[in-house]
Amino acid sequence: MEVGIEKTVVFLLFIFLGVLLKTKFKSQEEVNGLKKIILNLALPATIFIALLGIKVEASLLLLPLMALLFNALLFVVSPFLLPIVGFKKSTPAYRTARLLIPSLAPGLSCFPFVLEFLGDDYLAKAAMADLGNKIFVLIILYLVAMHWFYSRNQDSRMGSKDKLVSLLKTLVTEPVNLFIGFALLLLFLGLNMQSMPFVISDTLLKLSLMMTPLVLLFIGLAVKIKKKQFLQILSMLLIRASLVFFLVAIFLAVSGHNLQNDTLLILSFGLSACSFWPFAHLSFVDSLELEKKSKTFDSDFAIAILALSFPLSTTLILGVLNSGPLLDSPINTLFVGSVLLLLGTTFPLIKLLSRKISKFRLSDTKMETATTEGA
Repeated sequence: MEVGIEKTVVFLLFIFLGVLLKTKFKSQEEVNGLKKIILNLALPATIFIALLGIKVEASLLLLPLMALLFNALLFVVSPFLLPIVGFKKSTPAYRTARLLIPSLAPGLSCFPFVLEFLGDDYLAKAAMADLGNKIFVLIILYLVAMHWFYSRNQDSRMGSKDKLVSLLKTLVTEPVNLFIGFALLLLFLGLNMQSMPFVISDTLLKLSLMMTPLVLLFIGLAVKIKKKQFLQILSMLLIRASLVFFLVAIFLAVSGHNLQNDTLLILSFGLSACSFWPFAHLSFVDSLELEKKSKTFDSDFAIAILALSFPLSTTLILGVLNSGPLLDSPINTLFVGSVLLLLGTTFPLIKLLSRKISKFRLSDTKMETATTEGA
């Protein structure tokens, strides 16, 4: 447990260092330069190594399918979830949240604690499940982001064939996608990192090592969270977490599953922080909209979500892994989900009530004014 907590503190320290470094970065262009290093070097190298490290085991093939289904469910549910916490449809913030909610970053927020509490075997299961998450986050969410971009920015007269050609051109020119395609080709040929020349493999490994520190520093540098925004994002993430508990409760009730560690693994994986990779997609879209005032996404808002998602997920995962057999009961899991849902809807309800009270007082004031003038 101590190792897991220490790793969490280290991650948070990197974010804090990023906040402190804000005084040294005089312009937004300098921060964007760091982002470009992440998107064009560290991220592609990390994805390439992760894909080449996949060992597909027939007995575990159900895990990536379950993870992929979970991602899809979160994406489908998000249009009903977001209006609850005050997001208006067809706004940059709404589209940004829809892209980030169904994404998971188990490597940062889940894997260290699964290893510490549950051991190597369960870490292998989590890594296998992450294959489904990677497919959704890297490929499906990218296609969604580009679809939203083209639907808003392309000439209405542009045919579907032209849009498809434009999308394919974008797919093959983005560094991340080039690395994914090359990694999948090598996997198909039965090759891995050990099969590559040392100079190439070692260069990629060193680039990959930059990924986590640079991402955390970038979050600290770029994050700008207002009080209202903080409560709105926190509410959204708490409701997202409640959905995880509800889905696991349904799974336990239907399947009759009673393996404690498997339940803890499923909960921990589902409670992972939002992934940085959708941010890479929307950042690419931002680069295509430099001259446009109306944006498809809100990159500052995405950074705020990432900044809050990590510590909240870490706290929830540690709570789950320390719960022992308590959460192996559907009733207990449903109860925890209900508490999180209540906490997540408290701020929106207070906001709604305050609006109602303000309107009521305003109408009373108008009536009193009319009565006075009439007298």
